[in-house]
Amino acid sequence: MTNDAYTLASEAAAALRSATGLDTFDVALVMGSGWVPAADAIGETVSEVPFTGLPGFRAPAVAGHGGKIRVVRTPEGRHALVFLGRTHLYEGLGVDAVVHGVRTAAAAGVRTLVLTNAAGGLRPETQNVGDPVLISDHINLTGANPITGTTFIDLTEVYSRRLRALIHEIDPSLAEGVYVAFRGPTYETPAEIRMLRTLGGDMVGMSTVLEAIAAREAGLEVLGVSLVTNPGAGLSGEPLNHEEVLEVGRATAARMGVLLSKAVDRL
Repeated sequence: MTNDAYTLASEAAAALRSATGLDTFDVALVMGSGWVPAADAIGETVSEVPFTGLPGFRAPAVAGHGGKIRVVRTPEGRHALVFLGRTHLYEGLGVDAVVHGVRTAAAAGVRTLVLTNAAGGLRPETQNVGDPVLISDHINLTGANPITGTTFIDLTEVYSRRLRALIHEIDPSLAEGVYVAFRGPTYETPAEIRMLRTLGGDMVGMSTVLEAIAAREAGLEVLGVSLVTNPGAGLSGEPLNHEEVLEVGRATAARMGVLLSKAVDRL
């Protein structure tokens, strides 16, 4: 990341503190496509700040992403930053724009990050549409990285084993899997889906991975959760569309909200 990007994240964090009247925050959550209704269950909304009111943020270009940061007070009195929307690499704004929210959260004092997404399922034999899956690892096929230069970051454990264990205490039925990230915006071809299954992927999408890398660079502990919204291309015989992704998210929002509301105070 360039010095300008660091400065911009610090400026956004300062503006966020000023807008909310809070000096620091405990945890941040980035809500993926269809996850926005689940945010309502996390706690009491203290304030909301539009992305466009903070330095470096852009309004989301994708349907299903809300475009604001909600500050939520949890039942235990913790303050969570809930990002209702994110920037994707396929929007063409560059890698720094994709990870700006994560770096702003880190600059605002957050030490724990929850990344959620809507994903295609690569294992229909064991996954049902609507299932949440904990991300245990990832494969970065975006062709991008938020870190440049000679900054070497260990990614042996990108997604915290400790946090996954805490979530399993809340819901022992949750599966774990490897998330594969493509640049998008096209969905994958059936041949690519077959390749990803061979490589050991379990879910596929167009987000999360670059944010997770930036979070680890900043020293944040990361929990990742994918919501399987459709089988991967060629696995069901049906064409893929974004409205299907959003509809599954809406239909399962209650379960996601219960999971997140129980988890946030324990992370």
